[in-house]
Amino acid sequence: MYNFEELKNKTCIITGGGGIIGTSLALALGKVGIKVVIVDIQKDLAEKTATLVNNETKTETMGVVANVLEKSSLENAKKEINNKIGKINFLINGAGGNSPKATTKVEFMDENIVNQLDDTFFGLDVEGFQRVFDLNFIGTLLPTMIFAKDMLELKEGVVLNISSMNSFRPLTKIPAYSAAKSSINNFTEWLAVHLAKMNIRVNAIAPGFFVTNQNRFLLYDEKTAKLTERGNKIIASTPMGKFGNPEDIQGTMLYLLSDLSKFVTGIIIPVDGGFNAYSGV
Repeated sequence: MYNFEELKNKTCIITGGGGIIGTSLALALGKVGIKVVIVDIQKDLAEKTATLVNNETKTETMGVVANVLEKSSLENAKKEINNKIGKINFLINGAGGNSPKATTKVEFMDENIVNQLDDTFFGLDVEGFQRVFDLNFIGTLLPTMIFAKDMLELKEGVVLNISSMNSFRPLTKIPAYSAAKSSINNFTEWLAVHLAKMNIRVNAIAPGFFVTNQNRFLLYDEKTAKLTERGNKIIASTPMGKFGNPEDIQGTMLYLLSDLSKFVTGIIIPVDGGFNAYSGV
């Protein structure tokens, strides 16, 4: 069994690390001896996750508050990390999410709702759209600009972006999120080429459907706690017939950080229960 020995005592930052998926990834990192830094805009979540990882894995951890959309905030976070833990070897860009303000109420326009434009693309809140796009794309771009500088000095490192299934095929209702995640795929490929000669690898994971705090409102009815029509459609379109668990991403993450993938850069790996491969027939 591969023991990921080469990863021990290296430092990995996870942005958005206080979320459900970020916490799961952090635990997996700690279990192989990686020093884990949880970066989150919410101090309580960052510290709570760092404490959990430390208690569960006994690895060195810290929680740091930073806004992935503010360069100065990220620069201050980097100084704190460098002073307390050292140079940064790995960066996982996990910050992201969707919002009801960037979500249409209907999947399709037809003649029956022409007079209800507020429920369609034409009624989207532009500021909400911008916020979701920025959180996902700029929230990946800026942390990479700041935190990956240590990798230049070390002449090695890995940037791992969290994309999404709808980066390949846009999903109905969520145009801002789909557009941003598609941009992350392109950025992953571009940056992989740009940094290849510095021995810095850049890849992405594209999760399928996992229930998070950001998408729960689309998948489960708030009053009945039952699957929405959309939730049922997703399950029907996923050959494995279920939502993913956060732990399902751990193995792919460790593969992409480790020497098992030392000749792998510029790829996006789906972790989706077969969703991308299924035509519906």
